[in-house]
Amino acid sequence: MDFHLNHHNNNSSPSSSNSSSTTTNPPKPSTPPTSFATTTTNATDDPMHSWWESISKARLRIHALGNILPSSFSDALMTLADSDRPALSLLSSPIAYSAISDFLSSPDSGSGSDPLCQWLYDTFLSSDPHLRLVVLSYLPLLSGLYLTRIHTSTSNSLSALSLAGFEAVLLAIYATETKIRGGKPVLVTIPDLSQPSIYHTPMRTSSAGVVNESKLSVGVMSAPLEPQNAVKSTKRACIVGVALACYYKQISQMPSWSKLKLCEFAAGWAGQDCLCRREFGSGDETEINGFSNGLALKDADEIEEVVEEMGKLEIQKDDFALDSSKGARIPLPWELLQPVLRILGHCLLGPLNSEDVKDAASTAVRCLYARASHDLVPQAILATRSLIQLDRRAREAAKASAAANASSNANTPSKVKKPEVLLASK
Repeated sequence: MDFHLNHHNNNSSPSSSNSSSTTTNPPKPSTPPTSFATTTTNATDDPMHSWWESISKARLRIHALGNILPSSFSDALMTLADSDRPALSLLSSPIAYSAISDFLSSPDSGSGSDPLCQWLYDTFLSSDPHLRLVVLSYLPLLSGLYLTRIHTSTSNSLSALSLAGFEAVLLAIYATETKIRGGKPVLVTIPDLSQPSIYHTPMRTSSAGVVNESKLSVGVMSAPLEPQNAVKSTKRACIVGVALACYYKQISQMPSWSKLKLCEFAAGWAGQDCLCRREFGSGDETEINGFSNGLALKDADEIEEVVEEMGKLEIQKDDFALDSSKGARIPLPWELLQPVLRILGHCLLGPLNSEDVKDAASTAVRCLYARASHDLVPQAILATRSLIQLDRRAREAAKASAAANASSNANTPSKVKKPEVLLASK
C-alpha cells in the first residue's frame, strides 16, 4: 500500500490540538508495503536461507535510504550495506545518525510526502527485527519533534502545519503493539503488604489442608488499546506513549545517542528550570550532577518561607530560553509520562550506560520533578522523587567505592622485586 496515497493532503492540519482528528488516513501497519508484497510467506527450515534473506532485505533498505539522504553520505551507507550485519551496522553508525537526524530536524520534515518518514514507515513494516530496531532508535527524535511542533505552533501557522509523515510512523508502531496485546490490558501483580511475610511467618493451612495464600492486588499499568486510524487530539498522548513503551522494551539494544535525545526532550517537555528541581529533601547538602541544594530546611520558619516562595512561582512558557530542537513545554498526562519515566529510570540505573546518559537522565528527572511539584500530580511527584533518591544513592555508592579503592591502593605496599640473578657461562 502506497504511503503517498494516504498522506497526500499536506495543506490541511492533521495534527491540530484543536481538531478532533487528523485528516489523513495512514495505511494499517498490518498491511505490508508493495516493495515486500511479493516476498514469499512460506516458512523455511534452512537457517542459511533466512539469514541471507534478512541480509538482502537490510541491504535493500540501506540502498533506499542512500537515495533519500544527501550524496555526501552515500559512500558511508554503501559500506554499511556491504557489512556482514548491515541492519545492526546502520543502528550503531554515527554517520547515519547524523544524516538522518539532520534530515528529520529540518523545518519542513514530517509531512505526508516526506521521503524519510516513508522510509521509516516501510522499514518498520518489513517485520525484520533488526530493521525495526533501527526505526525505534529514532523514535525519541521523531516523537520529540512531533510533540514539540504540535504544542508550540501558533494559530497562524497551524493551518499550514502537516505532520502526517510523523503520525504514520507512530501509528504503525501503535498498531503493531495493539495487535500484540490482543485487546488485553497490561497488569501488574502486587503482594498484599497487610499479610505477614512468608519468610517470617509460616503459611496457615485450612481444615481441608489447603494453604491460604496471601491476597494479591492487581494494578492496571496500561488500559486495553483501541485500534486507531488517525491521531486524534484526545488520543495523541496515548499513541505516543505506547510507541515509547515499545521503545522501552528494546532499550537495552538502543545506542547512547538515542537515549540522550530522549533525555533532552524530556527535560524540555518539563518546561521549567526553577528551584523546585534543586529541593530533594530536608538537610541534604550534597551536590549531584552539578546541582547544589539551595533549600536546606532547618526550622519551621524557613519551611514557611519556602512554601510562600513556592506559591509565588508560576510556570510560564517564556521563563527561560529553550532550544526548540530539544523540546518545549507540553502537556504531560500520565499515559505519556509513565513510559518516559521508565526510560529515564533505565538511563539512570543501567550499569552499561555511559556517564553522559546518566547525567542527562538526572537532569531530565529533576526537571520533571519540578514540573510535577507545580502541577501537584501525586503519581508524578512520587515517581520522580523516587528516581532522584535512587540516583543519589547510586552516585554516593560509586563515590564511596572509588574512595575505598583509592585508599586501598595507597595503603598496599608495593612488592619488593627480587634481585636478578645473571647466569654466565663459565
